Amino acid sequence: MVTTPDIPKLALPSPLLGSEVGTFTEYTVTQRMPAIACRVIAENNFPENINACLKQLASELPSEPLSPLLHDTGADFSAWVKYLEPFKGQRWIDVPWFLAETYFYRLILEITNYFRPGELQRVDPFQLQKNKGLETSIDSIIPLCIQLNQWLADAQKQEKLNQTALIGLLYFALWGNRVDLSLWSALESDGFANANTERSRFDIQSQQAHILVDDAAKVTELLASKGKRIDFVIDNAGFELICDLCLVDFLLGSGVANQVKLHLKPHPTFVSDAMIKDVLHTTEFLAASSHEDVTSFAKRLQENIASERLVLCEDYFWTSPLAFWEIPDTLKSDLSTANLIVIKGDANYRRLLGDRHWDFSTNFADIVSYFSVPIVALRTLKSEVVAGLKPEVIEEVAKSDSDWLTNGQWGVIQFVE
Repeated sequence: MVTTPDIPKLALPSPLLGSEVGTFTEYTVTQRMPAIACRVIAENNFPENINACLKQLASELPSEPLSPLLHDTGADFSAWVKYLEPFKGQRWIDVPWFLAETYFYRLILEITNYFRPGELQRVDPFQLQKNKGLETSIDSIIPLCIQLNQWLADAQKQEKLNQTALIGLLYFALWGNRVDLSLWSALESDGFANANTERSRFDIQSQQAHILVDDAAKVTELLASKGKRIDFVIDNAGFELICDLCLVDFLLGSGVANQVKLHLKPHPTFVSDAMIKDVLHTTEFLAASSHEDVTSFAKRLQENIASERLVLCEDYFWTSPLAFWEIPDTLKSDLSTANLIVIKGDANYRRLLGDRHWDFSTNFADIVSYFSVPIVALRTLKSEVVAGLKPEVIEEVAKSDSDWLTNGQWGVIQFVE
């Protein structure tokens, strides 16, 4: 393994905080997170004592000190004790935002007894929203599978990589992230219906103008030869996961990859983040379809999982508040054997940058210099963290859209070799 620096080449700026007035960060800690806690109550049948604790959590945000974990359950309990130690007595709005969010979801799991010893069927408090996200996207899934199967059939007839197909699937994997369930207001019961209607009208080609950095062609150059191992750091379940799995299926089916690893969350977090169970449930959902193109896609996924050409793995690092450069040695060593790492979504992008106040024009490669293998970040902007943009691009997009950093309408495909 190539030895690389443990931290970025550059001096680290300050982390984002919920106390920054007028920011999306402040809005998240003061409004979104309490609303999500209330939605967990509304969408589950937890006993009243659990609901009372969830209500208390919602009321403590944002001005009360962080509540400690009380029960020594879950494999990550001791790690969280260590993560929280420097912030004892501090208010939710005063601690780094990434820590506040990741801990908020971990605390929900403790309150709802997710890690209770002897629990055979753990309750995912966000399962209802995940199910809705999958079930209501079928009108988008069918045409995507039809296109995928056509591209795959063409690829298997040709020796040369179909760059158009690969770029198209990279775009789908990028824009599948536009709908992130943790962004829904808990007061809007029809939030997904509105989002899905928008998505059904979505024309991926017309969205190229909304990609602020587009290194898709560079990715296809790297993938021109066959037989690679490609790792995905997965973000959301639902339609986004289906878009990711379409890309995975094409990479395996065209021979570009001989193995793909999906790195998934070990427990529910950020509402819609995907776990191993979500991947398996998604393949079962697709297999139950009445549409032949969808079921053939599902069958290939199931066969690849069975043969371990498609490997599903999890690690508590992905639910920790740690920056990417603080990755454990065992996981770092595993990732270093990949030929490409595809890093999906907003939260994973924030982890890449340590969720810090980088100047937006800072060289992206200098920040992620701690990687020893090529990476590509596919991310729609949903937080005030970004790097690697040209000054003229920043100026132009800021003029056309005042909410460009957070509304999910702008994306980046950033490749670092």
